[in-house]
Amino acid sequence: MNENGNHLLDALTREGVLIDVSVRYWRATKKLNAEDLGLDPESVKTRLISLGHKNLIPREALQPFALIEGRAHALVESNTFPFLNGLGHFLPNARLQETTDRLAQMEGEFIVQKDSFLDQYAETRDKALAEWREAAVRLVSHPAKLVETIEDSFPDTRKMDRAFGFTVQLFQVQVPEKLKLSEVSIEQQQKVIRAREQAVLQAAEKINQGVETFISDCVASLREQTASLCEEMLESMKTGKTGVHQKTLNRLVKFIDEFKTLNFVGDRELEEQLERMRQDFLGRTAEQYRDSDYYRRKLRDGLRNLADTARDMAQGGSNGLVEQFGQMGRRRFHMAAIAGNGEAENDSADADAHDTVESVGDEEPARAVAVA
Repeated sequence: MNENGNHLLDALTREGVLIDVSVRYWRATKKLNAEDLGLDPESVKTRLISLGHKNLIPREALQPFALIEGRAHALVESNTFPFLNGLGHFLPNARLQETTDRLAQMEGEFIVQKDSFLDQYAETRDKALAEWREAAVRLVSHPAKLVETIEDSFPDTRKMDRAFGFTVQLFQVQVPEKLKLSEVSIEQQQKVIRAREQAVLQAAEKINQGVETFISDCVASLREQTASLCEEMLESMKTGKTGVHQKTLNRLVKFIDEFKTLNFVGDRELEEQLERMRQDFLGRTAEQYRDSDYYRRKLRDGLRNLADTARDMAQGGSNGLVEQFGQMGRRRFHMAAIAGNGEAENDSADADAHDTVESVGDEEPARAVAVA
């Protein structure tokens, strides 16, 4: 097994958690077939007629839930990195509290909307059925059959609550453990243990390789974002009516602040470049840049240099940073070994407990997920 991969995974689990957000609500759709429309299935040409899913109620009735779902997923996307081909989203510790607080606020909004919808569900259903009765006359030759199908598709009021949910789950990834002798019978143990050990080795190697790629991708992503933002600012200065707009400068200020919280890998070189950009160019207002050709030209040069530098860094690879990040896990392993010898044992345990609290916050601890 790749030892450096183990250290990378160990460091990664201390720097953040995986987060999964699920927003469930009744979608109010019904998949119609030919019989529902009073048609002969043999006579329906799918090239010309599309049946598919139809809305049981007007879309605007569910619009609040769609908006909350979109905001929740957008929040996760903007504060995380996609982990191992969509297995989850990696949320750095520095963004954990703010992200979970905002998700909790959205969950509160979701509950309010759910209660309101359920209170009006009977009325909404009756109004929708009235519209369907009018529409069915124009749509099909046997409208009563279609209306009956639609009416039967509405869930019972008492069962509606279970169709709604706003769930936030936090996870940590760990390599699968080997099977213990006591967990299988004597007759099976040797064969099962050999198979299990092989699966564990393969899974661990796959995870470790994936973690290394993931860390490299995170570094490259932040560098590409830096370059793209600078190029967008240059384009805005070139095409905008005012030349330099305060909102444009504020975008860079916000990006620099957010970069620090997303930079869990420790890309100090780019972080220093961004801080230099802040010190050299973001102390002036947009109005001051508009009033001075000299400072405006300096700002353009600074943005172009930062964009080119960030792009070159993104294309140049990040092996050094990945190795440096792995050293964090290696140091922790070394400290744990020392602690096991005696005096430092209690201090190490206290430190680990403290790190766990910092990583997951005051809420329910993140669950460990063994990925096989």
